[in-house]
Amino acid sequence: MDRDQRDRGNEAIFHVPDRIPVFPLPNVVFFPKTYLPLHIFEPRYREMVADVAAQTQCLGVTLLKAGWEHDYYGNPPVYEVGCVGRLVRLERLPDGRSNILLQGLHRFDICEEFFDKRYREATIALKPTLSDGSLEVEVRAELVRVVEHYLRTREDANRWHEFLHRDITDEVLINNLSSNLEFTPLEKQFLLEADTSLQRARRLIDLIHFNIYERDGAKGWS
Repeated sequence: MDRDQRDRGNEAIFHVPDRIPVFPLPNVVFFPKTYLPLHIFEPRYREMVADVAAQTQCLGVTLLKAGWEHDYYGNPPVYEVGCVGRLVRLERLPDGRSNILLQGLHRFDICEEFFDKRYREATIALKPTLSDGSLEVEVRAELVRVVEHYLRTREDANRWHEFLHRDITDEVLINNLSSNLEFTPLEKQFLLEADTSLQRARRLIDLIHFNIYERDGAKGWS
């Protein structure tokens, strides 16, 4: 059984509660079917991780909205669509900090926020997954083609080539590209908020074309 199959099985039996801790981040957008390593050092988030580890194993990740710097240690506003992760690894460090690994499970909408603890919590409504049927062969082929063109000058191009041609689901392919390609946080939030595989794939293709044009000018446009 490969990792993709194991993940689907784990997700099917893992319960996500209606109210979860929320970790707002300024530069990170988290996607289902991906893994997110985080270093936890602030006291309020040390407390959050301790509670998550002892209770539900669930943690929501959201992107902070512009202007968060003025109220970072308060409760600055976040985007309403985030991703809930399962805590799959916790490494406690001697000084109280920790390293954690989250497995992305589901997108969610924030329904109501709560600030009665040192960290933020929210009631959430899980959003449907992208498993709305396979992409058309032509769309997936176009996505792979533009990604390979975009990455062809990188030293890790061969590793990406191997990933792009693995036998993985459309959702795993699309979400890992959305997470790992060099888009801005707002561009990644735009991708996260797509509601179907086709919509996210089309947004990916458009963003990659735009980045190629910015990098190479008109000669790079195809």
